[in-house]
Amino acid sequence: VYVPGVGWAEPLDPRLPPPDGEKLPLEALKALGYFRTPEAGVRHGIQGRGFRLVLDLPAGEAAAHLPLEGQGQGSLLLSFPYLAPGMLQVPWPKGLEARVRLLPKGTELFLSLPGRLLRYRLFPLKEPDRLVLDLFVLEAEVEEPVAAGVRYREIWAFTPEPLRLYLVEAEKGRLVPVGKPGVRALPKDLAPNALAVLNGGYFDPKTATPIGLWVQDGVTVSYPSGRMALLWDGFSFFLGVPRFEAMVQGPSGERVRVGINTSRARYTAHTVPGPVGMEGEEVALVMGNRVQAIFPAPQELPPGAWALAFPKEAPPFPLRPGDSLSLYGRLDPPFRYALEGGPLLVREGQYAFDPSQENFRDKRPLEAIAPQAAVAWTREGKLWLVVSEPTTPGVLARALLSLGAWNALRMDGGGSAQLWVKGRLRSPYNGSPRPVVSALALYAP
Repeated sequence: VYVPGVGWAEPLDPRLPPPDGEKLPLEALKALGYFRTPEAGVRHGIQGRGFRLVLDLPAGEAAAHLPLEGQGQGSLLLSFPYLAPGMLQVPWPKGLEARVRLLPKGTELFLSLPGRLLRYRLFPLKEPDRLVLDLFVLEAEVEEPVAAGVRYREIWAFTPEPLRLYLVEAEKGRLVPVGKPGVRALPKDLAPNALAVLNGGYFDPKTATPIGLWVQDGVTVSYPSGRMALLWDGFSFFLGVPRFEAMVQGPSGERVRVGINTSRARYTAHTVPGPVGMEGEEVALVMGNRVQAIFPAPQELPPGAWALAFPKEAPPFPLRPGDSLSLYGRLDPPFRYALEGGPLLVREGQYAFDPSQENFRDKRPLEAIAPQAAVAWTREGKLWLVVSEPTTPGVLARALLSLGAWNALRMDGGGSAQLWVKGRLRSPYNGSPRPVVSALALYAP
């Protein structure tokens, strides 16, 4: 008999379901040899934020697929070199239209959901042999102009799980650290006329004292705490643990070089509130460039003060309460602007997240899944101010690398992570945004 789509064939086995006009049942098509590929079983389920489809291959039928991934705006067309009739019964994610075609050389799957980004990952697994499709139905990406050479973007990175990033990308502009020690405000209020504002570095939550280097127009606002900092002049950016020369000037004008905070020396200046000094030392407490008192260490440093720690009964010069004592410092080499954050995420196109190389005593905040903030730039010199949906700094580093970041530095994260564009909060935030002490403000050039 002649069978449309098959050709001349032996009559059908009478035990098979009869044709419905020109429509042949699947079992009949199999018996007629219409399909020339092995048949695979089909399983499905939820995997993270994605939908997983598994093709169970026949014994000895190893998946020849190399890992593949891709995406489509609103639609995808995928082909599998196996007969997979089980796809006809799959309950696809809500709103997703799926059309399955069983063809002689395999199964064709067309997926459609206008207004969404459809991302897939296809890879083989062994023992037993399987072919796995991970499908992600994602919110569409966003791109909006902000000013000449500046745009706002909402994009996905894949590590391999999807991660949504909210970023301002600038080819030119003027970046300035803004804020005031001891005063907390929303980033948008720290720079009301800026094109975009990203939260800045760390601060003591009780006193709003900034923690880490902060240089404003060449003037040191806050001193280093041993973490990576963003250093820049104009639109040229660098990352490094600052080489910072600090010195104190005594009552008679004599000067001596000192360590600063975690960069300890025989004489060490402390500027971060909390316990300072070590057993066997003394601490001169200074406010308004006057020694208030001299205590045995360790001693609690209050906000608005700094302290000089020195070996017991061996100050760098004679000191007593009421004496003048001043702290000076400068970057080497000098930069007009600097703001400390950390940890480092990306260094010259390589994954660089290693908080053990920086002064992070408590690693727990760096292991928590929370919104992350970062400043990054590409090899071509495009600046990124970034906030991510909740993740870890290590995942953010890989995400930024996948998008082409050349260098990247984490800023304060969690509840502080905020990206404001022309006075509007663009990164997602649960509850009321948290006031911060410092921020990075981008202005038109």
